[in-house]
Amino acid sequence: MNSTHLKLLKKAQTLDLAGKTVEASAAYRAFLDREPRHANAWADYAGKLVQLDKLDEALKAVNTALQIEPHHLSARINLGCILFRRDQLDASEIQFRKVLTVDPHRLDALLFLTECLLNKRDLDGAQKVLEGATQLGSEYGKYSGLKARHAELWTVFALALFEIQRFEEAEAACATALQIDPCNFMAKAHIGSIRMANGQLDDAEALLRQLVAEYPSQTNARLLLITCLSRKGDQGAADQKIAEVLQQAPNDFVVHRSLSGTYYSHGRWAEYKAEIQRYLQADPTSAYVEFEQSFADLIFGDMTRGWERYEARLRIPKQWRPNRSFPNPAWKGESFAGKTLLLWAEQGFGDTLMYIRYLPLVKALGGRIILETQPALLAVAATCQGADLVIPRGDAPPPFDLQCSLMSLPWMFRTELSSVPSEIPYLDVPGVVPHKKAIQELLAMAKDHTRIGLVWAGSPGHARDVERSLPSAALAPLGVLPGVVWFSFQLGRREIPPLPNLISLAPLLSTFSDTAYALSGMDLVITVDTAVAHLAGALGIPTLLLLAFQPDYRWMLDRDDSPWYPSLHLYRQPTFGDWESVIRQVVKDLAPES
Repeated sequence: MNSTHLKLLKKAQTLDLAGKTVEASAAYRAFLDREPRHANAWADYAGKLVQLDKLDEALKAVNTALQIEPHHLSARINLGCILFRRDQLDASEIQFRKVLTVDPHRLDALLFLTECLLNKRDLDGAQKVLEGATQLGSEYGKYSGLKARHAELWTVFALALFEIQRFEEAEAACATALQIDPCNFMAKAHIGSIRMANGQLDDAEALLRQLVAEYPSQTNARLLLITCLSRKGDQGAADQKIAEVLQQAPNDFVVHRSLSGTYYSHGRWAEYKAEIQRYLQADPTSAYVEFEQSFADLIFGDMTRGWERYEARLRIPKQWRPNRSFPNPAWKGESFAGKTLLLWAEQGFGDTLMYIRYLPLVKALGGRIILETQPALLAVAATCQGADLVIPRGDAPPPFDLQCSLMSLPWMFRTELSSVPSEIPYLDVPGVVPHKKAIQELLAMAKDHTRIGLVWAGSPGHARDVERSLPSAALAPLGVLPGVVWFSFQLGRREIPPLPNLISLAPLLSTFSDTAYALSGMDLVITVDTAVAHLAGALGIPTLLLLAFQPDYRWMLDRDDSPWYPSLHLYRQPTFGDWESVIRQVVKDLAPES
């Protein structure tokens, strides 16, 4: 290599170390134009392109490096990163593990693999890899900047444990993060959140006050303290901190979301509406705030205005709410005779199960309907009348003329309380049930006893899951009910309720078809607000729905029935976090009269 080319390479490496990604990328490219057989430079160039989100170019650079040197570890790590960015998590994991087979001490590969496993929700696998990385703390010097990333991943791991209510393990993960990086603010903040969720409100308040003093410029510390004080019922102290936050960051959207969420969760409607108006002065055209207003409209039963405002979600910037994009025009509710309409699932399983009830109404307006659902719901969704073809999300749909989100159908049909399509059942058990025989055998164990299904926690990814899920131990009072065999439909939780005659169906519920079949064998279902509640309601199964103090918009307020599901009976927390009263009322209503 001549001296001129070597100077170009050193320039690229200097810019790289200085964090000047764009300039470093250009310098590597200039060097490679002159030295196209330099595998290290191709690998480093690929890394810069990944940082710039130029994934197609990065893939070409990685492949070039691997053609020159098939076992180049940095190139393979960058290939894993490209696959990760494209959500090809299994393929990404394979690449990182290949690197670690060659060099088990490669700290950057360990950390990238951890991130991949966390995104796959393989928490046990992620913990094992993280612990291996922690033992290599002496290797930090070889990989500049990875110490902070290592601590950050322990914090992300803690958050994942927190989401599934493994609070003790989550706090231990935060403690490990702080051993690696004592200045990690998020680890300290997560400990406050964990203690709040675990009911240790005094401890959480003390920690968060210390955090506010230690990090006076961190708005998030004050926001967490506000949440804690609100949960303690100390409204005066909470309001004082709200005033401080608004003085510190009056137009910060994150502040607005946190404050409006706190007001909403605690039923402080006057303050909620005032906060909406305050932020609208800062951003009068905010689609997000219009969307936010829809929840208040709908929870109070104002469906006319609520569904109209709910459409604002489709105008929210992608960083707040990713949306689908189609070249085909949106359907607006007009007749589509002779045309094909694609109806697509937009949000969670429960939303899809709830809104496919509109299919017969849509079908009455025209031609062919293609229904696109989450793959897990495919067979169950196909039992609803109206769709000509049901396809899984992720597959390329056949040609179509128009498209519409399922979540827009209430607005398209101008749904009001008096016109909710509430005929049940509108779903059925699919013809093929993978674990039908095994489920039958477990159901038969109940003999002539009453069969009651249980779900006490929702999906960890839900923004308000800590509020809507209850600890398994809180179900213990149900044990006094005589003649009951309990069937757990709960997925993804280690803890089980201390109930007699409890049988877990979870290992057999690999599909919603299995779940639908098992639900059809229940005399009653008791569940928190999760997809099982929607499936049971759509199947017409008697269900007791346990709701947080301020529930999701669709359950509204001050009623014990649902216009959406006539077979549901609603039990509401009388005050924030009070599951004890909810379970006590359930026991009272189900206990035989003496």
